[in-house]
Amino acid sequence: MKRSTGTGIPSRPARTGALPATLLVSTLLLSACTGPADPRPSDPATPVPSATPTPTAETAPAWWRPAASPVDVVTQLEVPWSVVVLADGTQLVSQRDDGAVLEVDAEGAVRVAGEIDLTAAVGEGGLLGIAVRETDDDALLYAYVTTADDNRVVRMRLDGEAGDRRLGSVEVVIVGIPRDRVHNGGRIAFGPDGMLYVATGDAGRPESAQDPASLAGKILRLTPEGEPASDNPFGTAVYSLGHRNVQGLAWTQDGTLWASEFGQDRFDELNRIDAGGNYGWPEVEGMSDDDRFTSPLVAWTPEEASPSGIAARGSTLFVAGLRGERVWQIDVDGGAVVGEPVALWEGELGRVRDAVVAGDDLWLLTNNTDGRGNAAAGDDRLMRVPLASGE
Repeated sequence: MKRSTGTGIPSRPARTGALPATLLVSTLLLSACTGPADPRPSDPATPVPSATPTPTAETAPAWWRPAASPVDVVTQLEVPWSVVVLADGTQLVSQRDDGAVLEVDAEGAVRVAGEIDLTAAVGEGGLLGIAVRETDDDALLYAYVTTADDNRVVRMRLDGEAGDRRLGSVEVVIVGIPRDRVHNGGRIAFGPDGMLYVATGDAGRPESAQDPASLAGKILRLTPEGEPASDNPFGTAVYSLGHRNVQGLAWTQDGTLWASEFGQDRFDELNRIDAGGNYGWPEVEGMSDDDRFTSPLVAWTPEEASPSGIAARGSTLFVAGLRGERVWQIDVDGGAVVGEPVALWEGELGRVRDAVVAGDDLWLLTNNTDGRGNAAAGDDRLMRVPLASGE
């Protein structure tokens, strides 16, 4: 991941030293006990209160652990970026550079379900995140795509049965998200409230992350048709701001939204996302004592993380690490981190791009073929890990 802003702006000093993640978590846990900083900006763009997503369960924390090592389902993919699992267990995988959406069946056979022709892959851009909305009547595939003009979200009907799925014609959901060679964000996901959440990057223009009128450096919250959710905090599509490059979105069982974010030089972040929250970029990176901004719950050095996709099962998060070449296992309770993050499979899997939970399975996607790593024979991989309830 390129960590220069590409604008000539020098790296900003962090407000804490470059502590290891385990030491940072101890500090963050203490901060969490006193409650988060007020997430609302103090300027005229202060948002109105917004409803939070409905929790999916009112139960005690349920922590989950890998029950076995990752097992390959598919290998030799080409720059894979995102994976979703359909209700019947079929997996769909996006490939960044060629705009292809692959269907993977129960036996691991792979076929192309379709290609999104408007994909204009350059640098970190291309066909990025995908999400599926399945109803009794049909299924729609949503995709975050870098085009020649912008980043946008589109959707297509997903026709056919397992083993013979095909993408229908493209319908625009939202356009005009700034694009660049770097910092395109790209993760999309449906929340427990039925809304579509869209993570965008600052597109190499850090100042845009603090501009409520810009779609860059934000988490957006939309209806499935692409309209701003009616109770969004700013009265626009923007749900939170002050982000550099968010590439992971997931909800724990209590309805809390979590996001992973690439920092610049010092700290990557795991953030608890609140409506109207300002997460500080480019004014701060990592922890901050400025009460205008919300600090992360976990901060890592880039060598430990460079976090991309996030998966959640119960009250446990699994965060994919690219440069860190590991998966971080993090238990949470009431919006706070419990204990210390645990590094899983460190150095064993290569660069881990995405993590998704479906039922009691964790699915992992590696990405070593994009110019930032050398793919070995057998890469890039879609892997499955069974999960078991832990204490």
